[in-house]
Amino acid sequence: MAVVHPTDMRRVDSRPSVDIAGTAWPVYKLEALFAGVVVCLTLALITGSAQAAVLGAAVIAALRWVVGSARR
Repeated sequence: MAVVHPTDMRRVDSRPSVDIAGTAWPVYKLEALFAGVVVCLTLALITGSAQAAVLGAAVIAALRWVVGSARR
């Protein structure tokens, strides 16, 4: 009979990641957050509208997040 010990198993992740506070964050998530902040600040300065800046930043961050998670 086979016995499985979940604590002995190690997960192999081929994606590059960054360790933040003991948690591995995939790089594409950090890129999405950074892109969102940059777009938000840029649009806020150009348009002067917080609504447009937040909406644009959300679109860019979500697209980068989805594209990054779809690549495997």
